[in-house]
Formats: sequence, structure tokens, C-alpha cells
Amino acid sequence: MKSLITAIAGILSLATAAAAQAPVAIVEDVQGKVVGVEFMDLVAPGKVIKLGPGASVVLGYMKSCWRETITGGTAVVGAEQSMVHLSDVQRVKVECDVNAIKLSDREASQSAATTFRAMGPGQQAPTVPTPQLTLYGLSPVVEIKSVSGTLIIERVDVQGERYVVTIKKDVLLRGKFYDFIKTQTSLTPGGIYTASLSGRKLTFKIDSGAKAGPTPLIGRLLRM
Repeated sequence: MKSLITAIAGILSLATAAAAQAPVAIVEDVQGKVVGVEFMDLVAPGKVIKLGPGASVVLGYMKSCWRETITGGTAVVGAEQSMVHLSDVQRVKVECDVNAIKLSDREASQSAATTFRAMGPGQQAPTVPTPQLTLYGLSPVVEIKSVSGTLIIERVDVQGERYVVTIKKDVLLRGKFYDFIKTQTSLTPGGIYTASLSGRKLTFKIDSGAKAGPTPLIGRLLRM
């Protein structure tokens, strides 16, 4: 088994180097004795996960939109899916936006391009930012890179919907994620929003078919 894992890790070494350890998946759930990852970890290719008998881990791959439930054995994180040994793995394609993994710091901090909404006679058409990505759950989970500041999510295609969150360590999951499910907050299907925090801004759209509740994390993840 050790030689197999060594071989798998060797195969993935080039991909790991190319990705410069950039995370490709998020740990959505952990049950039982799991060594190597914890709930809400962002993991890069080459990460080895060891699972005890009956233990399981759920991985959401941000590039491929595969959501894996792996039970027992050993798993090695790949670029788009895991390689496993002596494990049971179930894969399901879920809705996610691959642009979430592609957004650079520069893209997240600069203003998005704009489009225009038609207005009535004599009215000036306000600009509406073009969404940089689409979320498929009504309650975003936001990755926070600092434990202070104010997160503002505001609807920009229709006035009147605005959410303000004072960031403190005790409101964050694993010290770096804010989940709007915690306050039972749901955004509006089809709405366009901006998320602002510490000088960074992202514009996103809620898919018209988005559902409420704890939908897959990769479908509702905002990385600020």
C-alpha cells in the first residue's frame, strides 16, 4: 500500500508543482477517524487522506464540480477528482461555477464591467455590474482572509436588499468562513449582488434555480 501511495503521489507531483499548491477542493464533511484533513479545509493536489474503518470525508472539487463521498481506505487529492485505495467512493456532479477558482486578487478588487437596464422615459439607466460568478445556493459561504472588518453584501439590480456582517473570530467557521445559513439568511434567486470586504469586491449572481439550506459548499462559495 505504501508503494502505491508513493506512486500516486509521484504521478501528481507535476500537477502539484504547476498549481503552486493552489487549493482545488474543499472538505465539506468529516465523519469518524480521518487523518490529514478537517472540516472546511481547502486542499491542494497531492494531499493524502487516511480514513479509518467506516470513516468518511466529503470533498467538493471547485474545477470539475465533482462532489465525492469517500469511505475508508486512503485517498489522494487530484486536480479534478481523487485517487483512492481500498476506499468506497461515490461521485456526484453538482452545480458550481469554475470561475470561482480562477478569480485572481486583481480581478476580485477591481470593478467589474457594466451593463445597462432599460428604464422608463426620462429616467437615467443605472449601471449594473456584470457578475463575475454564479452561486447555486441561496446562502453564500464566504471565505474571509482577515478576522476583522465589515462584510457587506448588497443587491445591485434591485434596491433595498443589503446585509452587513461585523467580522469577528467567534462568528467564523474554522476561523475563516462565514456561512449565511448560520443566521438563516437567504438571498433572492436571480438577484445580482456585490460582496465587499477590506477593499476587495466581488460581483455575483444567484442562479434562478438556487435552493435554500445547506446545499453543496462548492456551489455557494465566495472566496474573498
